[in-house]
Amino acid sequence: QVQLVESGGGLVQAGGSLRLSCVASGVTFSSYTMAWFRQAPGKEGDFVAAITSTESIVRTYYADSVKGRFTISRDNAKNTVFLQMNSLKPEDTAVYYCAMDSRPWTVVRSTGAKYWGQGTQVTVSS
Repeated sequence: QVQLVESGGGLVQAGGSLRLSCVASGVTFSSYTMAWFRQAPGKEGDFVAAITSTESIVRTYYADSVKGRFTISRDNAKNTVFLQMNSLKPEDTAVYYCAMDSRPWTVVRSTGAKYWGQGTQVTVSS
């Protein structure tokens, strides 16, 4: 059974940092593209960051709104993907979702990811 479990969300003041984690099970983790998305109240979901599988050169992708502030990384030994979020802003407030797919990011970004976690709430106060 494929499962994604996020953790690390919480309440933080503007300018602060949080690190989200997402543990995957039921798949060969290293072969999967991993990504983070977020959805703010009353808004559509947005892409945040993605990291390719380690079957070739690892590449990372970021939304313009988080470039320079957020870093995505993965630890294949722990089946975990991380999202380090620094210099947080109130507009980063959202439910953050981990997603994964066996296809390359170049495909997933157009078609959507196959597997999703339940989400973790991030609230940034001003």
